[in-house]
Amino acid sequence: MKIVWMLGALLTLEGAAIGQATAPAKTDESKAGAKDGHGASGAAASPYAWTKLGTEAYQGKQDDIHFVSPTVGWYVNGAGRIYRTKDGGAMWEKMIEKPGTFFRCIAFLDEQRGFAGNIGPDYFPNVSDTTPLYRTSDGGATWEAVKIDGDPVKGLCALEVVRYPFINAGNLGEKTMIVGGGRVGTPAVFIKSMDEGATWTATDMSAHCQMILDVHFFDDRHGVIAAATDANVQVSKALILTTSDGGATWTKAYEGSREFELTWKISFPTRDVGYVTIQSYNPDPAKSKRFVAKTTDGGKTWEEIELVDDLKVRQFGVAFIDANTGWVGAMPNGFETTDGGATWRKAEMGNAVNKIRLLRTEDGFVGYAIGVNVFKLEHKDAGASK
Repeated sequence: MKIVWMLGALLTLEGAAIGQATAPAKTDESKAGAKDGHGASGAAASPYAWTKLGTEAYQGKQDDIHFVSPTVGWYVNGAGRIYRTKDGGAMWEKMIEKPGTFFRCIAFLDEQRGFAGNIGPDYFPNVSDTTPLYRTSDGGATWEAVKIDGDPVKGLCALEVVRYPFINAGNLGEKTMIVGGGRVGTPAVFIKSMDEGATWTATDMSAHCQMILDVHFFDDRHGVIAAATDANVQVSKALILTTSDGGATWTKAYEGSREFELTWKISFPTRDVGYVTIQSYNPDPAKSKRFVAKTTDGGKTWEEIELVDDLKVRQFGVAFIDANTGWVGAMPNGFETTDGGATWRKAEMGNAVNKIRLLRTEDGFVGYAIGVNVFKLEHKDAGASK
C-alpha cells in the first residue's frame, strides 16, 4: 500500500543511550546561531537551502537513508520500518514494518538488490530481533535473513557498497564489495562480502576497538573505521582505524585525548581528504567544545578542527561534496562549511541528522539528510542552465 506523507510533526526525542537523540534544549544563539564554529560572527548567508520532505512522523532520530540515483532511494528507522521513493522524496511507500527490529543502516546495489542492518537486542529497549542483516531482491518489497559466516554478529550500525576498478582481459572493469560494521555499545565486528552479498564473513574486532559506528573503503584493500576505545562511554575515547589489506589487519590512525567521546560517521569527498564526526557525552560545562577530525593524506594522520563551542551540540552525520564544502548533522541543528572546516555556520537541515547522502547530477548535486525528519537539498553549479 502506498502512503503519501505530507507533514512530519517534530516530536519530543527520547532515549539517553549512545547515539540516541534526547530532547533538544534551547540553543544559545550567541554560540550556535549568531556566532558559528570558532566563534566567527557575521557569516555570509548560505547558498544552499534544505527543504523538509513529507514523511511519516517518528518519535526520535532516524538513522540511515540511501539512494542509487538522484530519485530512487530508501530510508530506515528504529521502528522496524523501511520506506522507498521513486520520485526524489515527493512520495514515500512503506515497504515493511517489523516490530522488534531496529533498522540502523541500509545499502543498495541497484534498484532491486539491497541490504538492511539491524542493531540487535540488549542495547535499545523493545528490540528483540536477533538477525543482524536482511536482504531484498525486489526493491524492498520482501526481505530475508542473511547468513554470515565467521565470528558472531550481534548487530550492525553501518553498511557501504564499494565499487573499484580491475583489469579484465585487457579491459578496465569494475568489481563490487560490500562492507559493514557494528555496533554501538559493543560488541565490535566487521563484515564483508566479495560477491555482491551472496556470501558474507564476519571478523571480531574486539582486539582493536569496542564499538564500530561507520565503515568506509576506497577499494578492496584500503579502508577506514570510525570506532570507540571502550563500551563504557565514561572512559571511551574517539578512535579511527585503517587497513591496507582488506581488513585482515588494522592500524590505529587516531585516538582522541578526551574521555566521554567516540567517533560517529565518515565522509571522504576525495581520496586524500576526509572528515569524521567526534561525539562528546561529557556533562562537564567546561568541556563544551565540539570537534570534527580531518585528514588530508587519505586517513594516515588526522587533526581535530573545532566545530562549535556549545555543550548542547552533539554531532552525528557528515558529508562533503568536495574537499571544502560539506555538512555536519547534529543536535539541535546542522552545520555547514565552504572552506574545509576553517569556519562553520548553522544549517537548517533538521534536528539530529544521522546520515547525509550527496549525489552528483548533470548540472550540480542533490542531497538527502535523515534525522527526526528527512530533508532534501538541490543545487545547480554556477553556470548551469536554469
